[in-house]
Amino acid sequence: MSISGQIQQIEQGIASLGLSPDKFPIERYIDFLAELSRWNKAYNLTAVRNIDDMVSHHILDSLSVFPYLHGKRCLDVGTGAGLPGLPLAMASPASQWVLVDSNIKKTRFVTHVVQIFKITNVEVIHCRIEDYEPKHKFDSIVSRAFSNLESFVEKTSHLLTENGKLLAMKGNISSQELDGIHNREIEIQNLQVPGVNTERNLAIII
Repeated sequence: MSISGQIQQIEQGIASLGLSPDKFPIERYIDFLAELSRWNKAYNLTAVRNIDDMVSHHILDSLSVFPYLHGKRCLDVGTGAGLPGLPLAMASPASQWVLVDSNIKKTRFVTHVVQIFKITNVEVIHCRIEDYEPKHKFDSIVSRAFSNLESFVEKTSHLLTENGKLLAMKGNISSQELDGIHNREIEIQNLQVPGVNTERNLAIII
């Protein structure tokens, strides 16, 4: 697909999410995907190889959580190649983001993107989330990499502000997985991501 086709795909996808395309830096998303594709050939940052598929599975999937973000200080746990943190941070320059991952080649890529695109509201941290000790807590903590909700809550709750929210992007969420979380309110939102045919859900935990 041509660049103009990719732009149109992102615009239509954002509109399908109930958002206004003119409020999102679509051309920067295209540049980001080009850089991700280039690095992916050498460093295997993502299993998605085709840029057209990256539009739906990375950009639109990341932006599907945008309406649920809370506050101005946000943390992306297990960011991998910067997802969903980079697309969300680019869309909300007034917010401050910290992107954490324990994989050095992935944080090196994310740092590279932050530098070349001059993304001033993102800090990249290379460490395990268990070892992360920030000076300030977060209003929203998001992840689409944790396989287990109970582990996500256990390892991140202490980093959350008093009125903050944990946002776990998942596929299918079983009742057994939900039963492992105690003393917290949980809301499940189904995410309809254009171009993604697998089930997508968001667990909002407060």
